[in-house]
Amino acid sequence: MSFRFKAIAAAALSLATLATSGLAQAADLPVKAAKKAADLPFFLVIDNRVTYSYIFNASQPGMWSLKPDGTVNSKTTKQVYSFTHFDLWGYGTNFFTISMFKSDHNDPAGPCTNAGVLITGAPATCAGATEIYGLFRSTFGWNEIFNTKAFTMGPLHNISFEVGMDANTENRYFGAAKRDVVAGLQFAFDLPYKGYINVAPLVYWEFYNHNSFSQCGLFGPGTAGVTCLQDGNTSYKPTWAVEINYYMDLGFLPQNMQYFSISGRAGWYGKKGTDTEPLPYSPANGVYNTAVELNSEPIRLTFDASKAVWGDKYSHFVDVWVAYRYWQNKFGLDHNAPSAACSATVGGVTRPSGACTESSLYSGITVKF
Repeated sequence: MSFRFKAIAAAALSLATLATSGLAQAADLPVKAAKKAADLPFFLVIDNRVTYSYIFNASQPGMWSLKPDGTVNSKTTKQVYSFTHFDLWGYGTNFFTISMFKSDHNDPAGPCTNAGVLITGAPATCAGATEIYGLFRSTFGWNEIFNTKAFTMGPLHNISFEVGMDANTENRYFGAAKRDVVAGLQFAFDLPYKGYINVAPLVYWEFYNHNSFSQCGLFGPGTAGVTCLQDGNTSYKPTWAVEINYYMDLGFLPQNMQYFSISGRAGWYGKKGTDTEPLPYSPANGVYNTAVELNSEPIRLTFDASKAVWGDKYSHFVDVWVAYRYWQNKFGLDHNAPSAACSATVGGVTRPSGACTESSLYSGITVKF
């Protein structure tokens, strides 16, 4: 019997007792109404933020130029403008972020035909490329769905269903774009000092990917379905993924220095076919297998500037942060494969260009509103 029905039954029994004892006048007695419990809001937490950040040493598959000494430069800076939304509701969480990445001249926007260096360089007159990238993740907690605490045990805080989607579009010469969905579970664990770590094993399916480097007619006639794709569109095979994110205040610091926190994330995405799926693996035709992708920001150090200046009431209204970013086999492209996206041919020698691996300092400022 639920608490509500027990309470109703107890009230009915109390009235019946008064009636059978001959206290008919009980109805005239003053009765203090029970105070109704406040309803919980549908959204327990809503957090919106805007961020400006700067990637000092980014890279982009297919984009590199020659330095005066004959070595390859595959790096570009990127300015990033982001909006992020997070909410906690009765049955889980929602996270959404959309970002605009603006590259420098070494990653040119398309079309860029000056001096015929579409792939091997970027003339100073070419504008840097722009990319729009969005990510969405939602969780549905088992404790909340089943109205239980059975999935809270020790450091385990909850188990959830997780679903999500990613999408991007780029104005580079390759006209790159992708759409993918994920689904699986999330295991949430508590860490000291108001911290947490979430581990999510997922199924990942990139059902749409466009890259014009695989399109018939761009670099020669080719044979559709053998050496090139008619429209440059690919649907990769579903694969596995593991996403991890964590956060923790540095609460062990002295009281007058408790303005710092650390956080991070990592995502591993399995092999999803060839780089121009459904074309079969064929080095002779420039088709290579994809590799396991690691997209990570293993550590971010955040300084709570607003708390330091205005006090606890304004904690995390303004954050200044610095991070290390590491992304290997970008978009699943094997950084060791002699493909056009990940290698450079200089003086008749083909070698990895570094364009498919990113290792960079990343810094920015975030404002809550």
